[in-house]
Amino acid sequence: MPLVPSSYRAPAFLRGGHVQTIMPALVRRVPFITTRRERLELPDGDFVDLDWAGQGSDRLVILSHGLEASSKAPYVQGMAAALHRRGWDVLAWNCRGCSGEPNRLPRAYHSGASEDLHEVVRHALEVHPASRIDLIGFSLGGNMTLKYLGERELPERIHRAVAFSVPCDLACSSARLGETWNRPYMERFLRSLRAKIRDKHARFPGCIDLAGLRGVRDFRGFDDRFTAPLHGFRDAADYWARSSSRPFLSRIPIPALLVNAANDPFLGPGCFPREEAESSEHFHLEIPDDGGHCGFSSAGPETWAELRAAEFLSCGALPSPAVL
Repeated sequence: MPLVPSSYRAPAFLRGGHVQTIMPALVRRVPFITTRRERLELPDGDFVDLDWAGQGSDRLVILSHGLEASSKAPYVQGMAAALHRRGWDVLAWNCRGCSGEPNRLPRAYHSGASEDLHEVVRHALEVHPASRIDLIGFSLGGNMTLKYLGERELPERIHRAVAFSVPCDLACSSARLGETWNRPYMERFLRSLRAKIRDKHARFPGCIDLAGLRGVRDFRGFDDRFTAPLHGFRDAADYWARSSSRPFLSRIPIPALLVNAANDPFLGPGCFPREEAESSEHFHLEIPDDGGHCGFSSAGPETWAELRAAEFLSCGALPSPAVL
C-alpha cells in the first residue's frame, strides 16, 4: 500500500514535537475504565496482569503500553474509553513488572518480548467470545505488536491492528533519544529502569550485578549491561537487531496501520518504513507532520489517535479523518 495521507494538525496552542509529547502526558485526565483485573500465569512461572472492561461484546481490542508505563497511562485509558463507547470490550495488559507488583523472575519485559503478547492473545481467545480481536500498541507496545503480527501464523479471529509512535528500528530510536535535546526523556526512563534493576538485585543478588549502573547514561549502556544479558542477547546491538519490528512488517498478513509523527522526538529516520508500506498489501504507514510521541491531541474530548484507531478498526478506510 502507498503511504496513507494524513489530515492531522495539532491544535494551535500545541506547537512542536516536544510540546505535543509532554503536554498530553502531563495535563490529560481520563477515567480508569479497565477495572476488572485478572492475573495471567505465564509458561515460565512468571505472570502479567490483565485489566478488562466490558463483557461479551463481539469485538475485543487488546492494548499494549509503552516503556515504563502501564495500563493506567492516559493514552491507554483514553483509547480504552473511546473504543468501549463504540462497542468494543477492552483488555489492557501490563508488561512484566509494570502493574504495580514486581514480576517473579530476574528477567523483565523488553521491546521484542512478543512471546508475552502471544500468551495474552492466546488467553483472550480462550476466555472471550469475540469473533474479531483487534490489537493496538503504543511506542514499545506498538513495536511488540507489529513484531508479533509478522513473526508467526495468526489466529483467524485476529482482525486488524494499529500502532502509534513506534520505534520500529530500535538502534535508530536509541541513537535519537541519546541526542542532547532529548536528555530529559532519557533521564526519566533511566531513573525508572535503574530503580527496577536495584530492586531485582536485592531480590536476586546472584543474578544481577549492579556494577556500572551508576554510570549508565543512555540506552546503549543500559541495554549492553542489563537488558541484553537478562534476556538472552549478546549485547545492545544484538538486542536491537532481533527485537526491532521493522524486519517483520512486510510479513504482516492482516490490515495494520502504523502512525508515526514526523516531529516525534523519539524517532529517527529508520523508524519511517516507507519501502515496506509501498510494497505491502496489508501494512499501511501514516506520517502526520504533527503529533509528537503518543500525543495527537485534538480540541475535543477524544484525541485524534482515538478517532483514527476507531475508524481504521471499523472499516479500514485509508484517508485520515479530519480533527473533530
